[in-house]
Amino acid sequence: MKVTAIIPSRYGSKRLEGKPLIPVAGKPMIQRVYEQALKSKAIDRVIVATDDDRIFSAVGDFGGQALMTPSSLRSGTDRVAFAANMLEVAPDDIVVNIQGDQPIFNPVCIDEMLAPFFENGAKLQGIYMTTLACRIVNPREITDPKDVKVVMDNNGYALYFSRSQIPFPRDKEDNTEDIAYYKHLGFYTYTKKFLDTITTLSDGTLEKIEKLEQLRVLEYGYAIKVAITEHDSPEVDLIEDIQRIEALLI
Repeated sequence: MKVTAIIPSRYGSKRLEGKPLIPVAGKPMIQRVYEQALKSKAIDRVIVATDDDRIFSAVGDFGGQALMTPSSLRSGTDRVAFAANMLEVAPDDIVVNIQGDQPIFNPVCIDEMLAPFFENGAKLQGIYMTTLACRIVNPREITDPKDVKVVMDNNGYALYFSRSQIPFPRDKEDNTEDIAYYKHLGFYTYTKKFLDTITTLSDGTLEKIEKLEQLRVLEYGYAIKVAITEHDSPEVDLIEDIQRIEALLI
């Protein structure tokens, strides 16, 4: 079972245009992400899937591999799937969708997310998609809509993802410090066959409301296994986030 990591990367962004090429401690952000992905022990190859010549050229300049994909694709997931088809990834092989705006993610996270696919009985459990979450330690993230929360069942499968606080303590006397809140980190792994299935699904109602494409999978009755990691992965949404992330590199 081979593992291909694909980083979807667009130049356009509502909040921060040209984000993949913004320098982070002297290197373009996309290079930081690419180099972190290469450190994963489980990944066989890393590819950037873009629709922009500037990003394509930048990846080539630092020695990476990139593919040009159509700008009309509706989501990052569709871009990853398109690239996987270009690469002729086999149906039972694994595709990793790596977020291009988290330049200092710990490569161990990828190995943790891939682990369920290689465990005994993985097929019997119906594992065809996994994602990552870490326990929230900063109280602000519990209610901040920028930080997506996830709740799981007793077997570690996602019940729901939300920008709101979940679970929500009904009784005021309940101490939120005693409640385990989990933040979704936005990385995914899938079998290539299931990734293709996702691209055939119409947008979900909840997906449109929350603006979270992973909800499409749940709405259509499919399961997402959640791997819990101890490693948070700060993302870049605004230009001021760069300085905060650079400080973590020191």
